[in-house]
This record gives sequence, structure tokens and C-alpha cells, in this order.
Amino acid sequence: MELNWFVIDEIIKRSLAEDLGRGDITTDSIIPVGTQAFGHFIAKSSGVVAGITVAARTFALLSPDIQMRIRYKDGSRVVAGELIAEVEGPARPILWGERVALNFLQRMSGIATMTANMVASVKDLGVGIVDTRKTTPGLRLLEKYAVRQGGGVNHRMGLDDAVLIKDNHIAVAGGIKQAISMVRANVSHMVKIEVETENETEVREALEAGADVIMLDNMSPDEMAKMVKLINKRAIVEASGNVKLDTVKAIAKTGVDVISVGALTHSVSSLDISLDLFHR
Repeated sequence: MELNWFVIDEIIKRSLAEDLGRGDITTDSIIPVGTQAFGHFIAKSSGVVAGITVAARTFALLSPDIQMRIRYKDGSRVVAGELIAEVEGPARPILWGERVALNFLQRMSGIATMTANMVASVKDLGVGIVDTRKTTPGLRLLEKYAVRQGGGVNHRMGLDDAVLIKDNHIAVAGGIKQAISMVRANVSHMVKIEVETENETEVREALEAGADVIMLDNMSPDEMAKMVKLINKRAIVEASGNVKLDTVKAIAKTGVDVISVGALTHSVSSLDISLDLFHR
């Protein structure tokens, strides 16, 4: 997954505008125009880097004279104490963009690190770790990119690229069969239809209605294993609901095809990364 810089630039500009406001009164009071600085991005804890290109772009939008030398690309593993990248150029714009650049880099690296840990837990079990739409408003593209850098797979990007019939849809439509029937009458044959189920009755109904993907929501591993046998590869099986690092392997062993993990983006801890600046 490549970043769409036409869109990402707007995200960065909004973030800079939020932080800078009418200007950095601290930096502009202390640092004379023309002062040069250089700095090191240092990993303070081990993890997977994601967002270093976004950090570099943040500085580039503030000044074309800022140079970034990237030592670890997105998707690379680092250990605590390692130098991730170097930045050099006019001190004022480096300081203007420091916090925004770090915010992107730390959060995205945290997401990539958690994803990589989940992926490692289910290694060789033939299951994919996927994200959800439980992302920070306005940052979905960046957060889902970070998931990919950690070895995960993206679920739908938004409401417009796949059908996911959830419990509230089912309740309003009057049932799974009715909901699927109405969807098929309104969307292209190219669009996959997924249905969220909570018990065997709903799984059977989704199968009979021809769902392409069946989500097993908040079921125990034993229940999931039983549903996987029932479905018998007639649909892709997705496990979901309160998935954690200490439970994901047991879920993977049930035979599901993918495991969706909202925690990858809604409960992640940022990776500890610092930017230490020096006068040139």
C-alpha cells in the first residue's frame, strides 16, 4: 500500500495549522532567522518503524531546505537506542514541525509494532490479521498504512468499498436474509457481502442467503471452531471481538481465515521515539 501524497499532504497541513496557529512564539523569540540545526530521531524502545516518510514530508512542507537522511525505512525493525533518521536544516522550521512529525511517527510506529506482534503470534497458522474502521478520525489512511507496515492486512477502507451487514442493519431490515436480499438488489455483483453473526442460527441464515464472508463476533474459540466446520469453506470466515495479543493464537487455531483487531488502531500505545536537536 503506497501513500497518496495528494491526500496525505492535506492531513499534514491541517495538523501543522492546528499546532502552529498564528506562529511559534517560543521558537521565533529564541532562534534567530538563519540559525542551522541538526538532529537525531532515536528509538527509545524496540519496535517497527512506520511514518518516517510522513515525518520527512512534514519538514519538507515547512522548508525545502530541510534534509532528512533515513536510516530505517517504514516496515523496519529497530531496537532501543538505534538511530532511525537524521534531520538537518534551518532550526526554526525544524522546531515548528518537530511535534507534528513525532506525533505521526510515534503513533504509526506503535500501530505497526502492535500489528507485527499479532502477526508473529499466529505465524504459520494460515490466518490474516486485519484492521477495522475504528481509526482516529482524519487519520485512517495513515493508520491503515501503518498496519500494512507491520505485516497486517487492511479491511475495508470505508463504507463505500464493501458491504458489512452488522447487528443494527439486521435489526432494522428484519433479518439477515432480508438484509442480504436488499443489498443484492442495490449493489454491483463485484461487491463482496459480509454478515456479522453472533450464534449458530445467524451463521446458518447467512450461509443460506449466500454471504461471501461471515464474521463470528464475540464467540468463544470452541464456538468458532464449530462454526468453521459448519461453514466448511462455503464462505470466508472472519473472527472479531475483543481480540488481544494473549488470545489471538487460540482464535487462529480455530481455523478462521482472518482475524479483525480493532485494538490495532483504537487502543495502541505510541512507540517511544525522540528527536534530539543540536546547534550547527
